[in-house]
Amino acid sequence: MAEAERIIGTPDIPEAAGDGPEQSGPDSGESAAAEQDGQRAEPDAEGAADAEAEAGTADGKGKRRIAVLFAVAVVAYAFDLISKMIVVAKLEHHEPIELVGEWLRLSAIRNAGAAFGFGEAFTIIFTCIAAAVIVVIARLARKLYSLPWAIALGLLLGGALGNLTDRLFRTPGVFEGAVVDFIAPKGFAVFNLADSAIVCGGILIVLLSFRGLDPDGTVHKD
Repeated sequence: MAEAERIIGTPDIPEAAGDGPEQSGPDSGESAAAEQDGQRAEPDAEGAADAEAEAGTADGKGKRRIAVLFAVAVVAYAFDLISKMIVVAKLEHHEPIELVGEWLRLSAIRNAGAAFGFGEAFTIIFTCIAAAVIVVIARLARKLYSLPWAIALGLLLGGALGNLTDRLFRTPGVFEGAVVDFIAPKGFAVFNLADSAIVCGGILIVLLSFRGLDPDGTVHKD
């Protein structure tokens, strides 16, 4: 028996799967392609994650700017409303109060016109304009990413709300109410804190426009 095995020879035994040469075939090609697709998909996933993170950061920044806008508006509106209540209760129908001699006085008057007493015959028109300004600012706030613009628009919004409140709720009637003015510099029209907020906000917007800064935070350089 041993002699027969020596003559015939022992059949070759295939090597273990792990020790033999790498087999080729459809399955190996599919595995390589899948691996390449995975390598390409990984950078794409990282890019998508970065874009999502950036969008989330921009959204959070926009919400903070909107919060600043409305905070400034609330402060400006509150100062204007409280000052007018005090003036109506303590100063109206009384002698003016001199703060800096004749140069600056507190004198309560009712103004049916626009800021600083202009256009008293167009009270309803100015009321509609103030309401339109408020709507425009509210719509613009959705694309607001600039802090200086948030402050400027907040001042405009607070001032417009202050004078609009007078036009809606003071005599002689709705949309025709007279605004309470009380700050009287010498040689200048009498105004109130709402007028001051509107003017300051307008000046800030002009300066920002000259600098090329848009409400969305982009800067235009000539």
